Amino acid sequence: MTTERSKRIAIGARPPANPHAEAWVRQGDTCDLQKGDLYTARLTLDITPAMRARIKVSAFTQCVTVADLLRALLDREFPEKTP
Repeated sequence: MTTERSKRIAIGARPPANPHAEAWVRQGDTCDLQKGDLYTARLTLDITPAMRARIKVSAFTQCVTVADLLRALLDREFPEKTP
C-alpha cells in the first residue's frame, strides 16, 4: 500500500464585503415579527407567480409575514359585522 501525502491548497483572502448587500441582509434584523393568534381554517387559492412575488416583496418591506399581510387585507375587505 502506498501512502500519498496530500498537498496543501492555499485558500485566498476573503473578498471585500459589499456594503449594499450587507445592509440588505441586516435589514431583516430590524423587523419585529411576532406570531399572531392561532388560526384554525386554511384557505388555498391559485395566483400567478408574479402576484406571489409582489405579495412577498410587500410583506418583506412591511416587516410582516405573508400570512399576516393577507389576514389584514382580508379583515379590511371583509370586516366582522357587529350586531
